Amino acid sequence: MSPGFFAHLIVSAALLLIVANVVRGFQMSGALSALLAALVLGLVNALVRPLAIVLTLPLTVVTFGLFLLVVNALMLKIAAALVPGFRIEGFWPAVWGGLVLALLNLAIEAAMGPGWP
Repeated sequence: MSPGFFAHLIVSAALLLIVANVVRGFQMSGALSALLAALVLGLVNALVRPLAIVLTLPLTVVTFGLFLLVVNALMLKIAAALVPGFRIEGFWPAVWGGLVLALLNLAIEAAMGPGWP
């Protein structure tokens, strides 16, 4: 595995910890849970999210892309169900957590440049 993978994993874990401190109902028990959650979330986003996007494409088009917030929330809920120490209490904390996480990822990507792993 490349050093870029580990850098991305650590940044993702840090962002999950930030989201846990910002969004009520989004709970992370510690750094180890955040690292495991980042890894599981990456796997869920790589394996399940593409299928979910294809299956919900008509609804996504009708809502002008806003339904992707629901897809992101569901991916977070799946990861939370698989990782001990990571809890999301309800649907709306998952939506807000996904939105904050996406915005933080966007900011990191803008700050690091296009070559960021």
